[in-house]
Amino acid sequence: MVLSTAIAPSTSQPNSNPLKSRLWVPERVIFTPAALDEPWGQQILSRIESLGLPIEQLSRNRLTGLRGETDRETYDIAKRTLAVVTAPPSQFNLSPIPPSADWQFHIAEGCPAHCQYCYLAGSLQGPPVVRVYANLPRILENLSHYKSPGKTTSFEVSCYTDPLGIEHLTGGLAECIRYFGTRHDAHLRWVSKFDAVDSLLELPHQGRTRCRVSVNAAPIAARFEGGTASVAARLQALRKLALPRSLGGGAYPIGLVIAPIMAIENWQEHYAQLLGNISATLDFDCDLTFELISHRFTPGSKSVLNSWYPHSKLNMSEENRSVKRNKFGGLKYVYAADTMKSLRQFFEQEINQRFSKAQTLYWT
Repeated sequence: MVLSTAIAPSTSQPNSNPLKSRLWVPERVIFTPAALDEPWGQQILSRIESLGLPIEQLSRNRLTGLRGETDRETYDIAKRTLAVVTAPPSQFNLSPIPPSADWQFHIAEGCPAHCQYCYLAGSLQGPPVVRVYANLPRILENLSHYKSPGKTTSFEVSCYTDPLGIEHLTGGLAECIRYFGTRHDAHLRWVSKFDAVDSLLELPHQGRTRCRVSVNAAPIAARFEGGTASVAARLQALRKLALPRSLGGGAYPIGLVIAPIMAIENWQEHYAQLLGNISATLDFDCDLTFELISHRFTPGSKSVLNSWYPHSKLNMSEENRSVKRNKFGGLKYVYAADTMKSLRQFFEQEINQRFSKAQTLYWT
């Protein structure tokens, strides 16, 4: 789709004034020697210094002092820490990430949010500290080796972090957008639960970056998505990105990731309200996609999440769930077939009725 310019949409909406979200401010910022040897690491250092945050320069390329006496204490320490390090050699061997994209790459690992269903639980090693990679130029240069003959190659940068949630500290997402603006054979995909997009609006993206926000029904977002921007603020940020502009690369292609979809009480009513809010916010033609991800968990992630959030009300009961196994023998618990069918039919019908020009990329 192409944005319609016959009637320009307004830049703001009446009766829509979500509170401006606070940016994440780490209490501890640590740099390894290897990170400080990198020019991009020096740029991050300058950003951190300009914000007046306390900086610790380590004597070795090893992170220490991140563990408490309990798992919950370790979580608290790590979530208040930003570590600037270098990506290890393994990060240069990319992995496919269907159905989201052809390949995933990482500019950071760890997330400043506190989502009680966090998909990173059990996926990353060690305390959940936010690790930012100071060798970003080499990470981007490496992407040129991954091409899909005869088609545009897609790259996902949000698998192990929320890049917008740390953008004010690193500038890494903007650098990625600039890079993909120079590529004719590839495009970038990122997703966030934050809303600080102003620094991205005029970048020369050339339409090769799809910006998405992750949203959920009001009871789920309010209870389980701590430390994030409100859903209303995320939608307003997406609106900004999708509006036509004369500078930079014009309007961005955008998307909604509705995840994790949960079969809570009165879920039809709550998700219908969410879709109505999306429709009211995106009240103009735009290049829009949907990605629909139902709630699932593994035995490992359940154990980690229970240690991080011991008082959480998140339902991770194995009852009324089905076991799904991957090709390596690992298992995860997903909704039973009848529940999945009801959820999928509801979303596909509602999206088709409300967003006739949008594309639903996948249901999982």
